[in-house]
Amino acid sequence: MVATSRGFASPPDFKLTRLGLAFHPYPHPHPSTDANAGRMRDLRKRRRRLSLPRADPPAVTLITCCCSDPVVPILSGKTVDKADDRRFDSKKRAHRAAGVQASAALPFFASSSSSSPAQSRFLSKQEKHYPRCTPRNSGPQSRDSPPKRDTGIANEKEWGISLLNENVNESGTNEDGSTWYRESGEDLGNNGYRCRWTRMGGTSHDASSQWKETWWEKSDWTGYKELGVEKSGRNAEGDSWWETWQEVLHQDEWSNVARIERSAQKQAKSGTENAGWYEKWWEKYDAKGWTEKGAHKYGRLNEQSWWEKWGEHYDGRGSVLKWTDKWAETELGTKWGDKWEEKFFAGIGSRQGETWHVSPSGERWSRTWGEEHFGNGKVHKYGKSTTGESWDIVVDEETYYEAEPHYGWADVVGDSSQLLSIKPRERPPGVYPALDFGSLSPPVDEPPDEFSPQ
Repeated sequence: MVATSRGFASPPDFKLTRLGLAFHPYPHPHPSTDANAGRMRDLRKRRRRLSLPRADPPAVTLITCCCSDPVVPILSGKTVDKADDRRFDSKKRAHRAAGVQASAALPFFASSSSSSPAQSRFLSKQEKHYPRCTPRNSGPQSRDSPPKRDTGIANEKEWGISLLNENVNESGTNEDGSTWYRESGEDLGNNGYRCRWTRMGGTSHDASSQWKETWWEKSDWTGYKELGVEKSGRNAEGDSWWETWQEVLHQDEWSNVARIERSAQKQAKSGTENAGWYEKWWEKYDAKGWTEKGAHKYGRLNEQSWWEKWGEHYDGRGSVLKWTDKWAETELGTKWGDKWEEKFFAGIGSRQGETWHVSPSGERWSRTWGEEHFGNGKVHKYGKSTTGESWDIVVDEETYYEAEPHYGWADVVGDSSQLLSIKPRERPPGVYPALDFGSLSPPVDEPPDEFSPQ
């Protein structure tokens, strides 16, 4: 392996022919050096999505970082949702390293970027917009489709939650022999607690596939309101999945400021291959402009595994912190990753990051870089790599960063009409809610045991 001041002269070429995957896990020079500007422009052109015809075994789709295709080993790249586009926009974030990745298109991974017949086999039922509550005694329609990857947190309108206003407990058998059930009810508790819920599900005639879905709304006398969904299922091929979504309104006990929090967790496992993925997303907003967003992701496809974590924090007064850390590895021993962080306030701040690679023999390559923005049009750029390259310069450059989230308090309030319309139980005169300081626990960051890194 030959190295130069620009990195690997002959990048390692790992080809997993059994899966039809080919990728080049080597990092690229940071664009802070003028000599690399042309190379980065060429790289951005190469990052455009290429779709190859599907074959058997599954064909390859060469994609960007956070597509909604199956498990993806990553270097770094761009996502397709709007929030991630802003984090990885190459024109606004030229300091972030770029890379490529490979992905095999498995049917059980619901992909929003593919329209092949084999993949749409699982999407068709979900995309036909079945009514969420069918007429009484007709049975709910089957929703035996796994969740889509990298779609973030859905809007409440996309779930179409429609709770029944009466207690129901019914079941039946369809013409094809499949069975179904639907039930609804209301649970009451202390402090004005009320939970209205609807559960439904079904099983195929041979019990090879099943699905379950639960909707609920919760409220109490403290002003707490919650809207949620949980669904799970498995199909005849042995693929299984689980997904939950929540939207919460509550008043912060210490500041008395209203807060809305949204979260989603999704996971799926293949029934035929050593493949699966897990995602946890969360967003938190308060009425004073404080905002926090983040995601943790993990995936595996046979010999390849990858992880990604990112976060954004806005204090509502102009201070912003953003960070991303992602890495991947193969059973051959190759590992690589990329991470960066930025902090800004009133036009002054810093950015720093690292791109790294470890070969199967244990040889490590890394490049670290940093930027100091002084708020006066001057930027100090510095960095070095294990191959001996280094730079330390001051340039005239405009500072760009997002001091406010592109989606904030006013947006989430406008998209939470069903949550806000939840009616709590009537509170008797002279009865006051009991406040529980510390009832809200921080989100669990780690995936389930079956998806933990090996």
